[in-house]
Amino acid sequence: MKDTIQIVGAGIGGLTTAHTLQQKGFNVEVFEAAPEIKHVGAGIVMANNAMQIFKKLDIHQQIEAAGNIIYTMKITDEQLQPISMVDLSEFAHKYNVQTVAIHRGDLQQILFDVVGNSNIYLGKRLKKIEQHADCTLTFEDNSTVKSKYLIGADGIKSIVREQLFENSTIRNANQICWRGICDCELPEKYQAVAIEAWGSGKRFGFVHIGKQKVYWYALINLKNKNIEDIQLTDIFRDFHNDVLKIIEATSQSQIIVNEMTDLKPIFKWQKKNVGLIGDAAHATTPNLGQGACQAIEDAYAFGKLLDAGFSIDETFKHYEKIRLNKAHFIVNTSWRIGKMAHLENKFTISLRNAMMRNFPKSANKKQFNKIMDISYLDDLIKQLR
Repeated sequence: MKDTIQIVGAGIGGLTTAHTLQQKGFNVEVFEAAPEIKHVGAGIVMANNAMQIFKKLDIHQQIEAAGNIIYTMKITDEQLQPISMVDLSEFAHKYNVQTVAIHRGDLQQILFDVVGNSNIYLGKRLKKIEQHADCTLTFEDNSTVKSKYLIGADGIKSIVREQLFENSTIRNANQICWRGICDCELPEKYQAVAIEAWGSGKRFGFVHIGKQKVYWYALINLKNKNIEDIQLTDIFRDFHNDVLKIIEATSQSQIIVNEMTDLKPIFKWQKKNVGLIGDAAHATTPNLGQGACQAIEDAYAFGKLLDAGFSIDETFKHYEKIRLNKAHFIVNTSWRIGKMAHLENKFTISLRNAMMRNFPKSANKKQFNKIMDISYLDDLIKQLR
């Protein structure tokens, strides 16, 4: 019988990894701090790279059915006039899967169900780890678990990373983000499009995650503002009326507010029998929509190494080698885009928009191909032999 692998964190990355390992014959135990899995959170876009992996796990059709298929991504100005556009149908044709916008809670429930309730332990907030030959996990309820193999999928403020790895730095992008979901009837032209409108030091994105259900996010530069006093309808009054309509249709209870942060790239994701995945290893700002997608690629990398005949010990050792470069590319590119999107000088904004409108489509497509491609793992695994 194969070993049991413990995973701390029942987010998208932790659950996808758990299901991947189950398909390879391992027993898994997932420990989640929350006392119950609630249908909370905002929306999320599962890009084509993530959906390719979900197809290999045979759950892509469930995700497509629960969400809304997206064919186009647009960056626009405040009046929703296009600055840059990506045709996602090209990638759908190439990889035979769609890009899907979905409620995060719906996606998490699908993953929860395939992993199985009996393998997930709720109300287990990690307090302490002792690493010797094995690890001893102590939770806040004072229960303990012995772990021969441990995966930390516990987010940007990972306890696993903080206690077992070298010091790391969480960077603040000096931007504040509101995320919300509303029932809103928008024109049909928005149904299969993800839009992000750039203004002066602020932006607003929205996408349908259902027929009349819209997920949106709003970001502004943080300048010692008292968040409680900010009225989004005032901040975005110079944007298209459809943006204001979305904000006004959202109840306060459906809005989440966070400061934008990421993890300054670290180069050590594994330590003997302990590995970090997702935000615990490479948390990124959301400007490429790749945070959860990269956690899913981590899970896929574990599976590919095992399929290639590596032992679980070797898999832990090699995992960071094959994932580090792409994950850091995402983190660094997303950070730069976040700064570029929040320019405030009118001249530099005008220059930026003109450059983006004239940016060669071939170059834009090349960058998206790099993001969507998951075959790079095959080449890197061959080099490990």
